[in-house]
Amino acid sequence: MAISEARDELRRDRNRVDRVVAALAAMLGNRLVTSQAVREQHGNTLTWIGNQPPDAVVFPHTTEEVQQIVRLAAAERVPVIGFGAGTSLEGQLNAPHGGISLDFRDMNRVVAVHADDLDCVVEPGITRKQLNEHLRDQGLFFPIDPGADASLGGMASTRASGTNAVRYGTMKDNVIALKVVLANGEVMTTARRAKKSSSGYDLTRLIVGAEGTLGVITELTLRLSGIPEMIAGGVCPFPSVEAACRATIMTIQSGIPVARIELLDALQVRACNL
Repeated sequence: MAISEARDELRRDRNRVDRVVAALAAMLGNRLVTSQAVREQHGNTLTWIGNQPPDAVVFPHTTEEVQQIVRLAAAERVPVIGFGAGTSLEGQLNAPHGGISLDFRDMNRVVAVHADDLDCVVEPGITRKQLNEHLRDQGLFFPIDPGADASLGGMASTRASGTNAVRYGTMKDNVIALKVVLANGEVMTTARRAKKSSSGYDLTRLIVGAEGTLGVITELTLRLSGIPEMIAGGVCPFPSVEAACRATIMTIQSGIPVARIELLDALQVRACNL
């Protein structure tokens, strides 16, 4: 009896997915892909977990399309997974229960740059390098550098950090506002561009780091910084990890504008020298 019930549930799940895929195919045409190769590209990360592909991959162009996709999936209780550049290391992109992968590759515009206000509005698919290339003639840049050329929507979803966090903070410190499509298909704007505001819930920081579980990010307002006139780097050996930490504390307390501080202990140095 239990086996029969499990088969019936699996059949119902398959029927729900088929209905969603058929509706999305009618709406998006060739911007819905179900080939095995593309699905596997969207169902694997650099973890020990095996490939867990979605049932289909879609490439939306607007917030309105994301709304329609999420509403169709919600009506049939089909999972939706946001996909940016695929550089995450924690397995958020895997689809263990199948579903629809939302690839934001085509939502990669810089909507607006407010140089005087030190902020910009972008779509989630643009990468940090693409944004900084767009900003370079204005003397501004987006400082968060997680190492990979990640998409900004993905960086917000995973609350990315990086070596610049010493001076510029992490993504939670540099996201001013978000436009988010919630699980029921409603659109929510978490805040306005005003820097000084203390009214209401801090919904922006609630969404940043939620890894797509509370909604799908379709637009970001980001804080920008001025490009330093000069950048210098150096390597300092210390007799112990404690001495390195104390020197770092004194550097920050002294107000020296250090952007990056990285610690390599003896084991890490040996690994780098191999």
